[in-house]
Amino acid sequence: VKPYRGHLKLAMTMEGPKTQQPLPLHAYKLLRRTTLNRLFMAVHTVGILALLYHHVHTLLFTTSSITFSLLLLLSDVVLAFIWGCSQAFHFRPIRRCELLHNLKEAVEEKDFPAVDIFICTADPHKEPPMGTVNTALSVMAYDYPSEKVSVYVSDDGGAQATLFAFMEAAKFARHWLPFCRDNQLVERCPQAYFSSTSYSSSAPEADRLKTLYESMKVRVEQTVERGKPLEEHIEDEEMREAFAKWTPDFTPQNHPPVIQVLLASAKDEDLTGGMMPNLIYVSREKNKTHPHRFKAGALNTLVRVSATLTNAPIVLTLDCDTYSNDPQTIKRALCYFSDPEVRPNLAYVQFPQIFRGLNKGDIYSAEHKRLFQINPMGMDGLQGPNYVGAACLFQRRALFGSPSAFIEPEIPEVSPNQTVTKPIGSDDVLKLAHHVAACKYEDRTEWGSKLGFRYGSLVEDYYTGYRLKC
Repeated sequence: VKPYRGHLKLAMTMEGPKTQQPLPLHAYKLLRRTTLNRLFMAVHTVGILALLYHHVHTLLFTTSSITFSLLLLLSDVVLAFIWGCSQAFHFRPIRRCELLHNLKEAVEEKDFPAVDIFICTADPHKEPPMGTVNTALSVMAYDYPSEKVSVYVSDDGGAQATLFAFMEAAKFARHWLPFCRDNQLVERCPQAYFSSTSYSSSAPEADRLKTLYESMKVRVEQTVERGKPLEEHIEDEEMREAFAKWTPDFTPQNHPPVIQVLLASAKDEDLTGGMMPNLIYVSREKNKTHPHRFKAGALNTLVRVSATLTNAPIVLTLDCDTYSNDPQTIKRALCYFSDPEVRPNLAYVQFPQIFRGLNKGDIYSAEHKRLFQINPMGMDGLQGPNYVGAACLFQRRALFGSPSAFIEPEIPEVSPNQTVTKPIGSDDVLKLAHHVAACKYEDRTEWGSKLGFRYGSLVEDYYTGYRLKC
């Protein structure tokens, strides 16, 4: 195991300061199969070269058809090139571990950086709001100071059902977060917890929470079917004003920006009096005359909107169906972001995604282990894994140019260096947030080309990851 040099810890003796010992925050080791991988590559390369030599020799001295021999040579050259490109994943695969016990000594909890979490959804029928709610609740319940966590939900479908679902989630979170904290749950996604074996042996309080969860689920699903909430579910004037924004002219492809602060850590508390994380619903402006750039456009809108409201230095991106199964996730990422030797050139930390297959043996390869778990370890041993669209924590600064070439945004309020001093729900802040969520805002700017998540590709995650590395 090779530890990176982390924070320095001063070793004191009776005679005073004596030595400075590095306090590693993370470590890595080469996988045991690395030597065998390299040996296999060498043998296989010799075999390929021998085969290509045979093809060339046949071409030069053949008395039969040259066309057939030439096609064989070209096909084997192509296959050899494909094989050679894939060997990078096996040349230096490494496994990392985070030394969380050292993080507690290196960084005090009051000095932990704030984190903005982005969750994207687009269609309440194809992506049921309850799945998005479960994802949000799993990250709101992180083992991290709640006042330093802000969850932004991007609803590209502009659906009343999605907003209503998160209004319900905000109420349920007041019960769910202290329950997770008091019982030290690992599975903090309600749906995953209530269907696990841990639930059957849990505290009696769990039954009451399950009843609340099922009741919330029924109300949300009823709203999805109707397209708007029932009158009996609108409990106060604030909710009524929020849904009044859906006028008869409001459509998923043509509507003004909608930004609703559902929870504010400065004023909202859970049942035990603990602080709640910020929870913000965002539906950017849509207009048929302006391209919306799909998910990359939604993420760039969240980068700007979050900059005006909280502007946390760390950004976590998630898909609507990608819940977190580790409450220590942010602290694990801090083991890298807090390392003074690694941090200056570190753009992001990509966590593996785990997909659940159709059966235990995963005979249809629906878990995508090679793409999301095996290959990233090989890439990590070279220049680092690529960004795969979710479960990735960025330094916000990395989205604004390289470490040596900062690109100043068009207004200082969205700069990563800007400090937000006004309350998250103040009129001035919300007015600016609506402004940067407008569809015309990116006109004649560098968003999508040099700033934020990159446009110009159907797979904005891979393209963004490659551009950040170059």
